[in-house]
Amino acid sequence: MTKKDIVRTIADQADLTQLETKALVQKMFDAIVQTLVAERRIELRNFGVFEVKKRAPRKARNPRTGEKVFVDEKYVVTFKPGKRMEEEVRKLDEAERQQANGGPAAPSEASLDSPAIAPQP
Repeated sequence: MTKKDIVRTIADQADLTQLETKALVQKMFDAIVQTLVAERRIELRNFGVFEVKKRAPRKARNPRTGEKVFVDEKYVVTFKPGKRMEEEVRKLDEAERQQANGGPAAPSEASLDSPAIAPQP
């Protein structure tokens, strides 16, 4: 799913134009980035936590040549999913396991009890 798909879905659900929705979605993404830069952490309840962490310098290997290289320390963004997201993803595991064992098919997106954004066909 792309940002364009998200915009289209939200616009349809909220009865807004795609241009208005695109501006709102972009403002939300910009706010997340600005908060991460300023405060290094943003917690979105029932979604997850984005955090800026410093990755230590390390030795690595170029996979193409096998040559050893040194990677400087750098800041990276980490994401830890929230409880609700973990539960929804766990449902995928359970459905896949049942399907592999000849059980009922995976639940359709419409049957999930979350107001998640469903991809458009």
